[in-house]
Amino acid sequence: MLKKLPISLFLSGILLSVIFSLKGCKEQETVEIPIFSNNYERFVRTLSSDEFEGRAPTTPGGKKTKAYIEAEFRRIGLKPAHGNSFRQPVPLIEIIGSNFSDLLISGPGEQEDVSFSYLDDMIVGTTRKQEKINLQESELVFAGYGIVAPEFNWNDYEGIDVRGKTVVVLVNDPGYELEDSELFTGKAMTYYGRWTYKYEEAARQGAAGVLIVHETGPAGYGWDVVRNSWSGPQYEVGGNNNEPSVLVQGWVQEATAAVIFDRAGYNLTQLREMALNPDFSAFSLGMNVSVSFDIKYNRSDSYNIAGYVEGSEYPDETIIYMAHWDHLGMEVTEDGVKIYNGAIDNATGTAAIMVIAEKFAQMDPAPKRSVVFIAVTAEESGLIGSRYYSLNPLFPVEKTVGGINIDGLNVYGPTRDVVVVGYNTSTMQNLLESHAAEQDRILVPERYPERGYFYRSDHFNLVRVGIPVIYANSGDDFIGRDEDYAKWARKDMEARYHSPEDIVHDRWDWRGLHQNLWLLYSVGEELANSDYWPQWTEGTEFEAIRQQSDHLRER
Repeated sequence: MLKKLPISLFLSGILLSVIFSLKGCKEQETVEIPIFSNNYERFVRTLSSDEFEGRAPTTPGGKKTKAYIEAEFRRIGLKPAHGNSFRQPVPLIEIIGSNFSDLLISGPGEQEDVSFSYLDDMIVGTTRKQEKINLQESELVFAGYGIVAPEFNWNDYEGIDVRGKTVVVLVNDPGYELEDSELFTGKAMTYYGRWTYKYEEAARQGAAGVLIVHETGPAGYGWDVVRNSWSGPQYEVGGNNNEPSVLVQGWVQEATAAVIFDRAGYNLTQLREMALNPDFSAFSLGMNVSVSFDIKYNRSDSYNIAGYVEGSEYPDETIIYMAHWDHLGMEVTEDGVKIYNGAIDNATGTAAIMVIAEKFAQMDPAPKRSVVFIAVTAEESGLIGSRYYSLNPLFPVEKTVGGINIDGLNVYGPTRDVVVVGYNTSTMQNLLESHAAEQDRILVPERYPERGYFYRSDHFNLVRVGIPVIYANSGDDFIGRDEDYAKWARKDMEARYHSPEDIVHDRWDWRGLHQNLWLLYSVGEELANSDYWPQWTEGTEFEAIRQQSDHLRER
């Protein structure tokens, strides 16, 4: 086991210096990282403490979180972004499920019914606003990947009517399995591979239910993440939301799916091979599914917390720093109360925009352009707060220069590399590359593009309306460490993700956090004091959206 690092924290502005002479180090070397802010560690520890109860949006812990961020924004000297308030109301519907029945499969023929238990074998929920959910004897249909993508000449629903039926679909998209760059985008996940899309498309097709087959590889996370993320209260945007939704949506374990498919005379490998054929047609499995549960729903507002530093020359032009403040809250179990503290996810990011805001607020003179800091709500429930902001912006989208999203910063030490999620999609990357070079770092693409991280954080909602955004973090070329340490760090991160173990612990190496704070601050600082308008890389799907408002950015 690696020994605990000897870390000395001095006053602000003094270098943090650590000499490595540890088992597993590639060499003995001194790494000096300036402390970005003495407040940073305090903010992270406070936000991820038990006192904040896991920061679920509409809970007492969530309310305490909002008040804390708002108070710090006011202390820092930011201007409120929503009139005279730092709070942008986000109408939410909190959906709490209970009394879940087993998932019952009947048929085909005279076979004895088989049942699967909630949490261990399957997870189900709903976004319907009704007190009793009762899916009874709904015909099961295998719909491949559940994708309708005209640009890829792909339609899994062609030739079948699934109205009132329940579709079983595979996670990710066909390009992942075949690693064929000519099929979708190869191994890199498209939005068609995301669980959100699967639910949306099934609803558009009129299905009563949709069950996604969970596999750790193509999903990008294990069953424990599904279980922890979907078993507590879920949130939807309130107000006028006329988008269709299925009655029941959920996941089944791979082993559960194997039993279901076997009853129909198939195995998962056979069905996957069938689904990878562009000529695939969905078909009935000859079985019915039933499940029921109760729903309690509460209408309330959560809030995005937003403040800004007004630009001295071009105040109508804005740069956005964004991080989500929410996490998964608490869970009451037979063994007691579990708190999902969310230290990495995303106390590190929320604290980051707070200390970066403080740095901008202290600038004299103020930056030329305005710099906006938004702590958004309900990311864990489907990027709700950022989606609401993108549809109800506090600053005009067409005058938003670019954005920097901060979600889950590296806590394992300084690195030589910087991972860009959505590599080479916009010229924001050029700025990042320049400032990374000043730290003797290089940019690299994400290690697991098949996991769809580009669609799994709040920047995606800014991207959808055409705003170029950087979403970056440290890689795993740790300075003074070997590959064994990098493997341990990856494993440790994955084990803690969306679990009660995502806490501040004594293996954290705060130097990596400060390294990234300086990097992300410097990118925004250059952009805020320049006349530069980042552009989308030619041919990206968001380029056309941005170009529609080009004339509005002329001075």
